[in-house]
Amino acid sequence: MTLHLVFVEAALELVPPEILHHPSVKRNAKRRGRRPEETLLDRSLHHYAMDRLPGGERRGRPDIVQFCLLEAMGSPLNRAGLLRVWVSTVDGRVVEVDPSTRLPRDCGRFTSLMEQLLLEGRVPPGGGAPLLTVRDVSLKELVRDVAPSRVVALTSRGEPGSFESAGRVLASEATPMTFIGAYPSGAMSPETAALADERMSVYPEALEAWTVTSRLLYEVEKGSGVYEPVDELH
Repeated sequence: MTLHLVFVEAALELVPPEILHHPSVKRNAKRRGRRPEETLLDRSLHHYAMDRLPGGERRGRPDIVQFCLLEAMGSPLNRAGLLRVWVSTVDGRVVEVDPSTRLPRDCGRFTSLMEQLLLEGRVPPGGGAPLLTVRDVSLKELVRDVAPSRVVALTSRGEPGSFESAGRVLASEATPMTFIGAYPSGAMSPETAALADERMSVYPEALEAWTVTSRLLYEVEKGSGVYEPVDELH
């Protein structure tokens, strides 16, 4: 079993053309010594500018992607070589994360790394095996290329279930794929959910994406035998 974990509709993108000339965008770019189009869209910095953007309430949250990736890359499932991680961004690109990647915990360093990735197409740039790559492909194309044995989307509009049941379903497959939304609020779009074979709601209330990530991976680890819970402490 190798789980393909896809963070979908991820709020990770460079500042779009519509707001490049907004004062908050120009001010942040000048402070960092960069051109506005070379900077990452960030709600904490570009709040008023983002009011002009379609779907702005679900964009500009690179911190969500950072926390989710840290949870996934540090998991026992990844250390066991049984996890592949992808990020499908809100602007129609797909990031592939090499299992050996160690991401920065500092938000400033993570921002710089993502800017380099989205501008250069890979990290590190130049020769050698990349740790991160980005391609202009849709989520639908990614699903087609990976050809998973089963796709499970975790969404508030899915059938009632639990982390345990979702983990059990995924662990029973040869090449399962799961979707976790990496955006600040709202349900997964119908277009994204339609790409899944099964849609599950694993908790009655909204949870942060990184919490969903860690809880789900734990259950997959149990189901696949990577982690065996200890009943008693000695």
